[in-house]
Order: sequence, then C-alpha cells, then structure tokens
Amino acid sequence: MGEVLGLGLTHYPGLFYPDQFMAHLMLRVLDSPRADPRDRDPVNWPGGMRLEWGEDKGLTAARNHRDGQVRAFRRIRAALDEFQPDCVLIFGDDQYENFKEDIIPPFCVFLSEEMVTRPFAQPPPFARGKPEYGEIGNVWDEAADKEFHYRGHREAGTFIVNRLVDSGFDIGFAYRGLHRETLAHAFENTLIYLDYDRRGFPYPIVPFHVNCYSKRVLPTGKGGGIRYFTDDRAAGDSAVVPPNGPTPKRCFELGKALRQAIQQSPWRIAVMGSSSWSHATLTEKHRYLYPDIEADHVLYRQLVEGRQAEWSELSLDTLEGSGQHELRNWICLAGVVSGQKPRYSEFFPTYIFNSDKCYAIF
Repeated sequence: MGEVLGLGLTHYPGLFYPDQFMAHLMLRVLDSPRADPRDRDPVNWPGGMRLEWGEDKGLTAARNHRDGQVRAFRRIRAALDEFQPDCVLIFGDDQYENFKEDIIPPFCVFLSEEMVTRPFAQPPPFARGKPEYGEIGNVWDEAADKEFHYRGHREAGTFIVNRLVDSGFDIGFAYRGLHRETLAHAFENTLIYLDYDRRGFPYPIVPFHVNCYSKRVLPTGKGGGIRYFTDDRAAGDSAVVPPNGPTPKRCFELGKALRQAIQQSPWRIAVMGSSSWSHATLTEKHRYLYPDIEADHVLYRQLVEGRQAEWSELSLDTLEGSGQHELRNWICLAGVVSGQKPRYSEFFPTYIFNSDKCYAIF
C-alpha cells in the first residue's frame, strides 16, 4: 500500500534575485500607463504597505521576506528527506511556456525519463523589455546557462494517469515538452528552492500541470502571452474571453482520486501544491497594487483547521477576483489531504512583494 506526504509551498520568482530587486515588479506596476495616478503616491497606500516600503523602498522588508521563505523551504526539504519518497509529484501551472494557443489542457502529467531546466537563462519578469536593469544575476551567483537535471518516474506517472482515468478524469499526458525544452517555471523554481543550499535533489519527479491561466492567455495571433496588468499587449485582446480553467471543485475531486491512486500503488509519493496565493498583478479589486490579504487569511484559517474541503466550494469569480488563480495547485493538494490538519504551516502576507505565500506539511 502506497504512502503519501503532502507539502504546500511557493515558486515565487523573486527569491532568485538579490534583495534590492525583490520589490521591482511593484515599481513596474506603478510605472504602467494604466496605473491609477493616486497609487503612485505612497500616502494613498494601506498602512501595512507603507510600513513594508519603509524608507528604503522595501529593501529591509525584502531581507526579512527572504529569511522567512528560505527557513520554510528548509523545513519542507527536511520533511521530504525524512519521508524518503520514491518520487515527488508537483502540481504546478504553466504561464504561456509549454502550452500556448495550439492547446491548453486542463491537466497534463509529464512522463519524461529526464528533465532539464535552465532557470537563469531568462531575465526576471520585471526586467523584460527593460535593458536598463542590465545583468542582475541571481543570489547563488550561478551562470546564466547553468543546467539542472532531474530524473522522472514514468512508471509511477503512468500508473497515476491510468487510475485517474479509471476514476473519471480524462488526464492529458506528455513525454516531452511542446514549446519549451525545459520545465515550466512553476516546477523548476520549486526544485531550485527545495535545493536552496545546493545539496542536490535526488528524488524522481512527476510534474502535474494544472491549467490556472487559460482565461488570461492572449489569443492575439501576435505571440500571445499571459494577460497581466503590466502587459501592454492586453490592449489587443480579442472581444471573446478565452475559456475557463478547471473549477475548484474539479481540482479538489482530482486530489481525492489521486490519494486513492497512490494508496493503491507500491510507492511512497510526496505530493506538492506549488504556488503563491493571491497575486497583486491579478487582483483587480485592489487596482493590481497589492494582494487580497484578507481573502488569503480566510483560506489560511480553513487550512490550519482542516477545513480545506471548503475551498472546493469557491466559485471561479471569487477565486480569480481575489487574484488566487494559482490556488488551483493547492486545491488539488487539499483534495489529497482532505480533512487533515497540517503538522506545520506558516503564512507570509505581503503588500509589496506581489503575492502572499504559504507553506504546509501534512
């Protein structure tokens, strides 16, 4: 009989870069021509946001934010090492990386034998199209072309797909990338942070794509992309809004079916839900300035009390209205650990670092 370890974490890109650049995505939001002029003056910000910004434009807050994230990642990694899984299944999203206009499946399991990532090959999101940032580098001082290699677990992935299909889920699968040779950033960031101290990552992985963003993919025929507040390509949107991704209920039900599949397997499998929660750049109700911290606090209370099943009742309008698009990855995990209280959890709300972060061990 298989065993399950549940882990929740983030793949927040800001941890890649030196602390002085962590708040620069917010600066880009403020520089956007679509920003509300009143938001450019900190006097109009919420008090907690002004406090984080401080006198050094978020530098001190960035150091504290990083310290908390790194501590949490080390704790997650310690639990993983203690469990010694046969493989690690990661629920993650794709942001116009592997899935584009030709196909955007609701779910897709990668059955590759080996996966390669080059996480430092692209400039950070806030620096794209901004040559004045120059070579920012990364906090590990590693080369831009450095490659990380990971083993897959095709046997476990195939078993899971078959069991989910038997349970009524029509799951896509792929043996190689479509538009991208390397893993999407949700997976590669997760793996990089789990090896923050560079001890190596010995466990085979099964990346499990969840479509969190299809409604925000730009079907322009001009290179497309994800519709963010900072993305001026949104001006060329089609009049027809793209279809929705999977509902919270479907994600939760999939997680429950996955748990049954793992229990029927011969493997010890760690299941990860990887994402931040509310994103400022997706939260229209706050003019894309800061995350929906209040809504995330509600979710966190439900998490620590073992009431994650309530997440399955969220409507898409509520989820996406709070900028919680990527929470689908955590909702899949919630189905796996339904009814359990985490033995460790930590919540990191923030106004200026784009997204609230949460960590949990079940």
